[in-house]
Amino acid sequence: FAVLCRGSIVGVCYGRNADDLPTPDKAVDLIQQHNIKYARIYDANIQVLKAFANTGIELMIGISNSDLLPFSQFQSNADTWLKNNILPYYPATKITYITVGAEVTEAPNNESALVVPAMHNILTSLKKLGLHKKIKVSTTHSLGVLSRSFPPSAGAFSSKHALFLKPLLEFLAENQSPFMIDIYPYYAYRDSPSNVSLDYALFQSSSEVIDPNTGLLYTNMFDAQIDALYFALMALNFRTIKVMVTETGWPSKGSPKETAATPDNAQIYNANLIRHVINDTGTPAKPGEDVDVYIFSLFNENRKPGLESERNWGLFYPDQTSVYNLDFSGRGAVVGMPTPNSNGTAGGFNGTTKTWCIASSNATQLDLQNAVDWACSTGNVDCSPIQPSQPCFQPDNLASHASYAFNAYYQQNGATDIACTFGGTGVRVDKDPSNALFPSVQTLLHRSLCLGSDAMHFLNCKLVYFALQAMITACI
Repeated sequence: FAVLCRGSIVGVCYGRNADDLPTPDKAVDLIQQHNIKYARIYDANIQVLKAFANTGIELMIGISNSDLLPFSQFQSNADTWLKNNILPYYPATKITYITVGAEVTEAPNNESALVVPAMHNILTSLKKLGLHKKIKVSTTHSLGVLSRSFPPSAGAFSSKHALFLKPLLEFLAENQSPFMIDIYPYYAYRDSPSNVSLDYALFQSSSEVIDPNTGLLYTNMFDAQIDALYFALMALNFRTIKVMVTETGWPSKGSPKETAATPDNAQIYNANLIRHVINDTGTPAKPGEDVDVYIFSLFNENRKPGLESERNWGLFYPDQTSVYNLDFSGRGAVVGMPTPNSNGTAGGFNGTTKTWCIASSNATQLDLQNAVDWACSTGNVDCSPIQPSQPCFQPDNLASHASYAFNAYYQQNGATDIACTFGGTGVRVDKDPSNALFPSVQTLLHRSLCLGSDAMHFLNCKLVYFALQAMITACI
């Protein structure tokens, strides 16, 4: 039950395709220093497995594409591998996932037919050891497994992978394993900048992309791509399989034509990604649904082929210094330039002018109630102060309660334009709204408490007045 209710997690991919990396012990120390609790490795290297022992870090380990043939052919190969590569280190090394092959549909050799038989053999080996409920088996995919991803509701798997996908999805559903996907909005922007805005790719968009089939609103490409997968799964009637993002990130350096590969953009993407995931907002099609994410990657890897960006996805340089600052707790403000107000100054906490988010006077009661319900549940706003007998319950009307919930969400999420939409029921203001929203309370306080003639009585009343005034302001 605790695992089911743990919420979304953020991990890191520890790739080692480099000749200048620190030892595994030092790499794991670095992971611990940044309070990262989840990691993905791409093989079962003994030194790496030993380094993770007794750290409490949950580890995803991989079986390479080159090993799929022997694993798919003979059960004994899977048994032997598990006996030699897992059992000596488990449970001191907390292995929770085994990925059998990686992005096989993109591999130059067509090895997809080997994946599911190999997964079955690994699962059988785990069952023999009684570990099949503690270690889940799956395989990773690129977004190329879809033939269509936009709009999200039209998401569909490519028919050329049908023979591979049908038994795979049946395996995942039967064993409650996740569909693992590697998602990179960076590539979508780099390859099609005229169709994809940089802000949309970086979680910074102040506008919304509407799915014409569902009416769902998307403010970032990450959510849209995940929902495309969910719709593709639903189209094949696989509604119980969860999506897990096993790689995502942004490069900090690229070739001359890769102008978006910068440290600033990498920091913006990953910081906003972490906050988005940790807040458990889910996606428009799956509000509140956990989305586990692994950021690629821990280090820059100098042996990776291809464009310059391929060698610069790391959060850290090989000398263990940071490429850019990143808060893995998700509690930091949304990263990026604040949206200017009409007077040219920046709004929210990031600028010089404080702003608030309140209920629009044009919103219907039904729309307001739906928005409040969302903010107090999926939006993770603590709405206990607007419950009966609590400090912010009065005035007891929907507009007041909505303003409380809207502003709490708005301030928690960086005070950006997009954090005050609520389907058109929220509006940003740059004047403290407490006086306008609580006029009767203000008048009552002043008249009933502070009209006494006795000097001491008057002083005491003023103290009470200011205390209650602060309480009212806190409710906004």
